[in-house]
Amino acid sequence: MAMRMRTTLLLCMVSISFGVTALSLVIVHSILQKQIRRDISADLERSILTFRNIETQRQQMLRREVSLLAALPVLKSLMTTFDERTIRDGATPFYRLSGGDLFVLADQNGNPVAVFQGGSSWSGPDVAVSIAPSGFAAQPPHYLVLRGSLYEVASQPLYFGPAVTGTRLGYVLLGYAVNRQLAEEVSQAASADVIFYADRTLVATTLDARHQAESTGWKEALLSNNPSGGDTWFGREHFVHASALLSSPSDPVVELVALKSYDQASQYLTRLNLVLLVLGASLLVLSGALAVYLSTTITRPLDKLVAGARALGAGNFDYQLQSKGAREIRELGEAFDLMRRRLRSAQEELLAAERLATIGRMASSISHDLRHYLSAVYANAEFLGEDSIRPGERLELLAEIRQGVRGMTDLIESLLLFSRTGESLQLSYESLPFLAERSLAMVRAHPDAQDVQFSLIQMPQIEAWIDTLKIERAIYNLLLNACQAARHGAGAAQIRISLTEDSDWISFCIVDNGPGVSESVRVTLFQPFVSVGKQSGIGLGLTLAHKIAQEHGGGVTLEESQAGHTVFRLSLSKSKLREFAGISHPAETPFAQS
Repeated sequence: MAMRMRTTLLLCMVSISFGVTALSLVIVHSILQKQIRRDISADLERSILTFRNIETQRQQMLRREVSLLAALPVLKSLMTTFDERTIRDGATPFYRLSGGDLFVLADQNGNPVAVFQGGSSWSGPDVAVSIAPSGFAAQPPHYLVLRGSLYEVASQPLYFGPAVTGTRLGYVLLGYAVNRQLAEEVSQAASADVIFYADRTLVATTLDARHQAESTGWKEALLSNNPSGGDTWFGREHFVHASALLSSPSDPVVELVALKSYDQASQYLTRLNLVLLVLGASLLVLSGALAVYLSTTITRPLDKLVAGARALGAGNFDYQLQSKGAREIRELGEAFDLMRRRLRSAQEELLAAERLATIGRMASSISHDLRHYLSAVYANAEFLGEDSIRPGERLELLAEIRQGVRGMTDLIESLLLFSRTGESLQLSYESLPFLAERSLAMVRAHPDAQDVQFSLIQMPQIEAWIDTLKIERAIYNLLLNACQAARHGAGAAQIRISLTEDSDWISFCIVDNGPGVSESVRVTLFQPFVSVGKQSGIGLGLTLAHKIAQEHGGGVTLEESQAGHTVFRLSLSKSKLREFAGISHPAETPFAQS
């Protein structure tokens, strides 16, 4: 007993020491991580602030340069010709004089006449489309996207005479490119990479080609306008990023994203992690050695008890526990055995109650529908017995009786088919488009299909070994369900049915324009006797369709559901159908398609 107590005390001491050490190391690690993130966030803010300063300097230079150009008498003289070709030919010296990356001369209405971009001039009808006249009316510097390049531009009107009383000759626009050179200037401030986006399109960056390609998948996260920083992974490399909006509401949406590699900034933390890992492994080995010693006294009987609990969780109520170990362990085993017996008794009672509840739901649903149909048949039969009924009314009564009989027949067939699910299939080689047309013809005769517009999309010629009656019933149930939903939609009831195939599946797709399936029903949509929102039916249509598809290696899924557009897909597995072909007729080709 004393030895056992000393061992337990030693284990507790080692565990406490390990816990305190691990907690201390985790705290140190967490503090270092937070400090690294604070440093990276400060660097990113410094990059954005650097660009703000550069932007201010560029704006001042743009204002000064465009004002000097607008005051040149020679340029004014050129604009007085009002001849586009003359202006384009004479604008080259002014472009070289300006020192800008973009130089534009526009007429009195703000329509571009001469455009110099990146050392070359261009013109044509697309110039006016690319540079809207409203771009020359804004005096302060703003942003402009031209032929995939982003520019920070300023414009100034040209006047013959004083600006107040003179004649306006046109406009001059000067711009500096937002390119990789500018991005590198911003990047050097804090050794961070930067990306410029214009209308969510990358226009300039310091990222290499690999990271630039990977940034495409993270565009939404990068453009979250989060100045405090967010996390991004390019491949396996962890980056921290911050973004800022640069443009005004009237300009293209220009955003700056600054990124810095967290992995590179935390390399010394990686080395610290290795040291912590070695220390933790050493403590773990020590704890493991002590645990092995204690296993023969305490933990092994507990393992047996855990195995009994797992067996009970798996539904094995016959697992016998061994009455060995310490007195406390034996008492725990006896209590567990008593609990097992009580759980077994409770489960048997629960299963019996669940079977009765299922029978009750089925009986309630069946009796309701049968009573509805029988009441209609009984009432109309009594009316037929009267001599005063006219021939036209007699035909209407007979039609209602036939409708009631058809409803009872469908109900009985659904119950019989539901009871036979899981039995062997009656396979035959059938054309699937023909099967869809036959199911559609059956649905058209149903009263719920009145005034419903059906569209049968052109189907490929596919043949396969299937249980024809069951698949036909599954398609019929899905079409009838779509009819009942479409009749409650906002417009005219419409249903489309199509047939597609790929390398693994053959699929029937049924689309209706009903109000959609509510969220509360989707969980129990394919369970039996669920008929929420329907005036008739016992809730077996979708259940049968799903089970029949499962017997053919597939299933029925609700792919999309919203007001005016609900899509059900019945899928059949090609591999399963090939198995059917091998069983039924080994020499027959499992699929024939033209």
